[in-house]
Order: sequence, then C-alpha cells, then structure tokens
Amino acid sequence: MKMSSIKEIGIGMLGYEFMGKAHTNALIKMPIFFYPPPIKPKLIALYGRKKERVMEASLRYGYKRYYTDWEALVKDREVEVIDNGLPNHLHKEPCILAAEEGKHVICEKPLAMNSEEAEEMYKAVQRAKVKHMVAFNYRFIPAIILAKKFIEEGYIGKILQFRAVYLQEWVMNPNFPMVWRLKREFSGSGALGDLGSHIIDLARFFVGEIDSVIGLTKTFIKERPLAEEPNKKDLVDVDDAFIALIKFKDGAIGSVEASRFSAGRKNYQRIEIQGDEGTILFNLERLNELEVYTNKDKENRRGFKNILVTEKVHPFYDRWWPHGHTIGWEHTFVHELYHFFDCLANDKPIEPWGATFYDGLRNNQIMDAILKSANTGKWERAY
Repeated sequence: MKMSSIKEIGIGMLGYEFMGKAHTNALIKMPIFFYPPPIKPKLIALYGRKKERVMEASLRYGYKRYYTDWEALVKDREVEVIDNGLPNHLHKEPCILAAEEGKHVICEKPLAMNSEEAEEMYKAVQRAKVKHMVAFNYRFIPAIILAKKFIEEGYIGKILQFRAVYLQEWVMNPNFPMVWRLKREFSGSGALGDLGSHIIDLARFFVGEIDSVIGLTKTFIKERPLAEEPNKKDLVDVDDAFIALIKFKDGAIGSVEASRFSAGRKNYQRIEIQGDEGTILFNLERLNELEVYTNKDKENRRGFKNILVTEKVHPFYDRWWPHGHTIGWEHTFVHELYHFFDCLANDKPIEPWGATFYDGLRNNQIMDAILKSANTGKWERAY
C-alpha cells in the first residue's frame, strides 16, 4: 500500500507545550511505525495564546498554520479531529464546540474541572455521535495491557485488593513559582487531578467500578511567589497530596494516593493488584517490566517472576524494535493515538482499552467524592 493512498485526516492541536508536544510527536511517529496506518494524521493547525511562541512551535512541529483564538481553530474546515492539551479549565468549551461542529475529540486528563463539567462534555459528544477519548495514556503501556490480560484470564484469581501510589517531587522548593496547576480556578484540584486521576482510572480499568471513597488532602506550602513578580506571593488553594480508601462495587477494596512532595521520586507510579491466587506489580519508572506471582505454579517453583515486556508477542511490540529493546514514556501516546485512529477508521468502540468521555466523567465523579470526603470526614458515594 502506498502512503499516498491512505486516507488523511486533519488535526487541530490545542496547546503546544508539554502535552501538545507529546501528542504531536505521537502523531508524527504513528504512521511511521504503525505502517500502514489506519488513517494518516495531517497536521493542520496549532493553537496557543502567545503569537510568537505558537508561530515558532507550528514551524517546528510542522503544522500548516497557527491560531491565537481556539474557537477559530475548532471551526477551521480542514480540521476534523480536535486534540485538546490545554490546562484543565479550557477542556470543556473547546471540546463541546468541537462536538457541535461534528469533529472527533481527544482530550487530556482529567476530562474536566469537576463532574458537572464532565457530564456536559459527555452529553455533547453523545448528542453529536462523534468519537471521543480521554488521554489516559498509561492504559497503553504494554506491561499494563499484559497485566489486564492476566487478570481477564484469571491468572491471579478474583481481585481482592488494589493499591496505587503516584509520587513526584517537583514543587517541594518553597520558592518554586506559582503555576496553573497550583490554582483551583485553572486546575480544579492539585495532585488529585494531576496524578491521582491516572491511578483512579487504572483502578477502574483493572478492577471495575468504584462505589464509595473516604479521602484526606493536604497542602504543605500555602503560598507561592509569582513568576513575574517574585517579591509577591499568591495563595495555593489545591492539594499537594491526597490519600483515599476505596470500595469497589464487586466487593474488592483499595487505596490510592498521590503527592508532589515525595523527595527523590521523579515519576514514581507503583500499582499492586492482589487476587486470591496471586499478585501483579507494576512500576512506571521501570515501565518495560511486570512482576507476577501466582499460586497456580508448583509449590517448589513459586515466587515473583519479573517479565521483561519487550517481545513481539507482547502488546504493540511487533511495531517497534528487536526483542529486548525497550520503549519509553513517549511511546504510550503513539499507542494511544493509533488506537483512536484505528477505532475511527474502522468504526470500532474506543472502550474497553481506551477511555471514553464516560470514563472521564466517572473519573471526575470519583475525584469529587474524594474532595467532598476530605471536607466531611465521611465515606462518600462516588456517583
């Protein structure tokens, strides 16, 4: 098949920094490694607030044009898919407008500032009947998919407990300046939405629906200097860390916690899933590995096995390198966007491997319940 014969689809990217860069990199690489691609993404337009910077980024990334007005980009006739990598407070309106314009939507996590916004977004894409996905990229780590398959095959038996932590250290310095992730009006929450949303999503992905939660949040540094005026300070009104206990609908129990005040932890996400016949362990900082224990092994051969998930028999690896050659964090976005375009081209459902706006809504509902519980001190229903 010639690349010229593959259908193209126009992409409009909202945001050019962290997530805009990660998603653009994936859009460029996907047709190279997943050849022939189900659809070839065509980089049409890039949005950013600052003209000079978004113009430079559009040239650097290879977009056909740029905008400083997100509404104009969404309405661009050549744009058929909107990829929203903007701060959380700018998820709702562009995504709803995109759906109303009949355009398919990918949105970064968390889906919205709160469950009320998330419900509006979910209803909008349902009405428009467009494809929609929330970018919970850790679902697309080969080791995570392998873990899911172990669970589905009953390799560790019935799930009893789930525990996950997501720890970073990047705001521990009290002189670290105020950024949007530290203000509720832009982020909705702190470590909970930034990090916790990922492991809450994986809790549902692996175990199932969450019924109720009880949570605790903490802000360690209450004020931060302004980036533009270091002598002035602004109030931090989101959580620096949270801990929550969870009850699953099927009777399993669990815990999730996240912190941006964990000295020495760079991007440490550790997940432990325990069944009545075994255990699965995953560590994001060693994302090509999966540890598995099962009682189904002979008694004299039991013990944790460390599987190097780099073989062609493992998820997605037939598209990458010879066996034993590892992949990294950025490849999760390649897998994620391949899945989205494959579902788009072949009219497949985004779920269960991908997260839809419904999954994003449930994620926001659970986070809202954790925040409510942190105030009431009681167990709260996660609906």
